[in-house]
Amino acid sequence: MQSCFQNSDILSYLALPQDYDPLPSADPIEFLKRHLHELPPNIIQRFSLVTTPKQRTAITEIRNRRLKFTESRPRSLSFAVARNTWPTLWQGRERRGQEEGKEEQEWTKMNFLGGAEQQVGNLAKLLGDMEEEWEAERVQFIRRTQANDEFIPEEESDSEEDEDEIQESESPEEAQALFERRIRERFIYGLLEGADYDSVDWDEWLDVEDADSEERWFDDD
Repeated sequence: MQSCFQNSDILSYLALPQDYDPLPSADPIEFLKRHLHELPPNIIQRFSLVTTPKQRTAITEIRNRRLKFTESRPRSLSFAVARNTWPTLWQGRERRGQEEGKEEQEWTKMNFLGGAEQQVGNLAKLLGDMEEEWEAERVQFIRRTQANDEFIPEEESDSEEDEDEIQESESPEEAQALFERRIRERFIYGLLEGADYDSVDWDEWLDVEDADSEERWFDDD
């Protein structure tokens, strides 16, 4: 994919010499620190080919964009979605798949055979139970396959403490709040595998006006 990443196109757009240092391909992070706001979307997005979300965390503007995104409470990072997308990060003990099973039952009652409840009641319950079982098996499979190679980032040196807090929390609400915080922090630091970083990292509309206040957040954290 790096064949699509051409130094000459980027340097020509910025009217920079072809021997410019640093070259975009040689040190893309340093290059972005200098020229992030000068590049149009069709060019800036190419840097996803030569950088990882974790590497891009070194760029202040990108960290701030991620923070701004998490503060908007996006559905992709909500408790219900994140718990199913990243089940190995959730330490809760409730039976998995219940929410999905309930949704399946409601859909069947409303959409199957015109919603005649007497005819579809048993079918709805059966499909709901199957959905719950499938979801529980999916989560179990993901946890087994990731248990041995889950990455523990340096930035999360207190991750074990977080897990202990979740397991020993006084209420489900506290456990949920700790989990949501962990998801947001991992996203900001580029450590949430499978998250859509490109739509956030390259979105200049997420730039904040008061950069100093955002930097204070990271300092306090």
